[in-house]
Amino acid sequence: MENLQYAEELVREFLVFRGFTSTLQAYEAELSTEIGRNFEVDKILDLVFSVYTPKYQLDRLLSLFSFFKQCFTSPTDTVHYTTLVKLEQSILRYYIVNALKSGRQEKVVEFFSASGNYLMQNREDWLAWFAIPYIKNPGLDPQFCMYFSKEWSDTLVLSFRNFLSGIFSATVLSLSFPRIPALMKISTEKNTIKCLKSDIKQLNRKLSELQALLEVKEDELSLLKRNDSSAEFRHKNLLKTTTAGSSLEGQNISGVYEESSTSSRTGQGLDSQTSSSAKSSTRDGELHGSFQMSNADNEQVLVTEEDFPEVKVGFQETFLGHNSSISSCRFSASGTNIASSSTDGTVRIWTYDSSTPSSKNATIYCGAEVNTLSWECRSDRLLLIGTANGGIKAWNADAKRVVCDLSTSKDFPSVLDLKCSPVDPVFVSAAASRRHGSTIFDRTGFASLTVWHMKTWKPLTVLPLGEDPPAITSVCFNHNGKILAASATDGMIHMFDMSAGLQITGWPAHDSPVSSVLFGPAETSIFSLGADGKIFEWSLHNQGQILWSRDCSRFCNPESFSKRMHEVALDSNGKRLLATSGLVRAPIYQVQGHESGLRTLPHSAPVTSVDWHPTLPIYVTGSADHSVRVTSIL
Repeated sequence: MENLQYAEELVREFLVFRGFTSTLQAYEAELSTEIGRNFEVDKILDLVFSVYTPKYQLDRLLSLFSFFKQCFTSPTDTVHYTTLVKLEQSILRYYIVNALKSGRQEKVVEFFSASGNYLMQNREDWLAWFAIPYIKNPGLDPQFCMYFSKEWSDTLVLSFRNFLSGIFSATVLSLSFPRIPALMKISTEKNTIKCLKSDIKQLNRKLSELQALLEVKEDELSLLKRNDSSAEFRHKNLLKTTTAGSSLEGQNISGVYEESSTSSRTGQGLDSQTSSSAKSSTRDGELHGSFQMSNADNEQVLVTEEDFPEVKVGFQETFLGHNSSISSCRFSASGTNIASSSTDGTVRIWTYDSSTPSSKNATIYCGAEVNTLSWECRSDRLLLIGTANGGIKAWNADAKRVVCDLSTSKDFPSVLDLKCSPVDPVFVSAAASRRHGSTIFDRTGFASLTVWHMKTWKPLTVLPLGEDPPAITSVCFNHNGKILAASATDGMIHMFDMSAGLQITGWPAHDSPVSSVLFGPAETSIFSLGADGKIFEWSLHNQGQILWSRDCSRFCNPESFSKRMHEVALDSNGKRLLATSGLVRAPIYQVQGHESGLRTLPHSAPVTSVDWHPTLPIYVTGSADHSVRVTSIL
């Protein structure tokens, strides 16, 4: 009953949408007079034998049977299809007999003229019927007399009734369920999909719990290994200190010689010996103290990050449309669409909310590994794609085609980052040369920063970086597009005036390559992530002043930089900083306040790309497990 009511509402909605008001009125009238809500076989029989046949509506009769045949398209419906074809032949013969009984021979001639070719297709038993319009008394002809009898017509009506009742009410033994209209299946399929989604969420929850348990066990194992290493180090240090003390007490020869030499040089024998002993003790103390400090720091980082509470999730959707590790994922300007890329050169545009239009959904094959993605800042129309072979593609999401295919210089064949200006129709590409190395930074050579026009798709200028500059890893515009920040593999952060096309300042931000850079929400600071795992917030008013910092080396350890660069993303309020991770979880640091931070729900492989929704507390994470997840936090 519920399915039937839902189907009726769908029909009513369609008729209103199309403006079929007359049909809608007739539909409402039929519904109001309907007694039962089952299949009405009598109405079909009346349509065939009381309307189409006596009124000689041959086209509608053939169309009705054509519709019935579409219901039997599977191989298991062969028997029913064959039965329907035989019933169709008998009803067409009933149509001819009715016309002859009414003295309408011209309708019979018209029938064969319109359907002659159709009847002759593998129907040799129709050959004799082509002569029936020209027989004076066909009811007396031994070949046709049976079809003019009342018994045959009653038998035909009964057979057709039984067939329709059996098919649409499941009274046929070979049918385990009735054949219901597809429109009535929508509600059932909707409920089935809802149940499947619920099952998937439960399985994802169980998977998350198992992954979290696995991560805890791995952390416990790592802690045990660290404790063993610390104990071994203390043991070696104790032995070393004991040996040194024994040597001094026993007046070791080398010790006496050294002190004598010092005494002869300075002329202060005893004072020199005392000073040397004091310095030796001081060095031992510094060594022991530095070990304790280093160990304490490690314990503090470990405890702090393991104590991060898991993020409270409003909803989470997982996209499984990629076949290799995710290289980048970005929200569009409106936050409605998401672009994600994988290392196999595939880019997918998709929506995470089923209620939003999916007209921009697309799959783009780039032919090379995709390094970076950047949406146009003012609309969801254009997506820029940067590849590892120096290609830059501009994808029009409305037209669903590549509107421009650019290439960087042959000297700089790898596009590391792309950013669109928030105001002007320009974008900046950070490209680099290649060389051999063990990490992603070692494999990047010299840098090239090019400004491109998005109307002519031609380069406007190349920003000056000096002679043989280190590779630029990340670029970011401020709110009005007047200033561009760029991070480099030599640990520097460069600032450019886009109006003049010149560098205005720069400072050494890290002792290691800088992997990611972005402006703070108030435009008075800038965040940077180094290959050493340190995150700094730098003041733009007092250059070189650190306003806030975190050590995320546990998540962004040096080993994880062998294949990819890590990145950070700031939410729209500037209060949460999300970073990629070499582990299955990614950290979310609280930039303001004293809270330690949060941990994302786990993937099954390292988190390779992150981004925040432009206005909502929703983030997206891409992983080496080929999945992309959109998470709303409470």
